[in-house]
Amino acid sequence: MKKVVLFAMLIIGLSVVTYGQGYKVGDMATDFKLKNVDGKSVSLSDYKDAKGYIVIFTCNHCPYSIAYEDRINELNRIYEPQGYPVIAINPNDPALSPDDSFEKMIIRAKEKSFTFPYLFDEGQKIFPQYGATRTPHVYLLEKVKEGNRVAYIGAIDNNYEDASAATEKYVVQAIASLQKGNQPEVNFTKAIGCTIKIAKK
Repeated sequence: MKKVVLFAMLIIGLSVVTYGQGYKVGDMATDFKLKNVDGKSVSLSDYKDAKGYIVIFTCNHCPYSIAYEDRINELNRIYEPQGYPVIAINPNDPALSPDDSFEKMIIRAKEKSFTFPYLFDEGQKIFPQYGATRTPHVYLLEKVKEGNRVAYIGAIDNNYEDASAATEKYVVQAIASLQKGNQPEVNFTKAIGCTIKIAKK
């Protein structure tokens, strides 16, 4: 009986390792250097005056990501001047999702007049560090003395279909808490969107 229990615990532990990878709220996020649609490389450290960052894993083709594009633009318009710029990252493998190629990212950014950097996670090395599983998937970072602390993970709000019908604006509420010197009351929600496209290795 003890062996069965131990085996069950081992399986559960493995499941946690498999599905619990990536950052948790309170972790320090490492910086990255990724290519933007303008051809230049962008890092968090480029934003010397930032108080934090709204890192959003998103893409071109996903209906959920498309539904949030205007809201992401609006987040950057409002919060970049307040010290919380949007940094969007496309995590998808273009070999599996051709509509998410770098060339088509450039086109989409122009079509939607993105006001924020739209970065390509070439080699798909950054999204696993964060633990992103969907597009869109938000990681709100707070710049503190020790580094960039993860303050919120999850969805932008609670209604992907209609921004005006959203009753909980998670990212907006989380930033408001940080600006008051508090931690977000809601610091984790389930990201709703398309699965990230990655080739099995």
